[in-house]
Amino acid sequence: MADTVAYLVALVVTFVINLPLGFWRAGVRKLSPQWFLAVHAAVPMVVALRFALGLPFQWKLLPFFVTAYFGGQFTGSRLRLWRAAQPKRP
Repeated sequence: MADTVAYLVALVVTFVINLPLGFWRAGVRKLSPQWFLAVHAAVPMVVALRFALGLPFQWKLLPFFVTAYFGGQFTGSRLRLWRAAQPKRP
């Protein structure tokens, strides 16, 4: 049970870490050095989080972590596009 909670925390934190990176990624030229940094910067943070929580790698959980990772990237980019579409306030 404690492992389940720790994995859920790791998934949520993975998603949240990627929100600002996805937001940033949406504002830079695709395949530029900044774009690659925005896509890959979270990897060491997520690995460090898993080590800090003492969570071993499990193949069966990989799809969930990939979904959380790219879900955060996608949601962050959509937030940037949504914000850009909002009318400017004086």
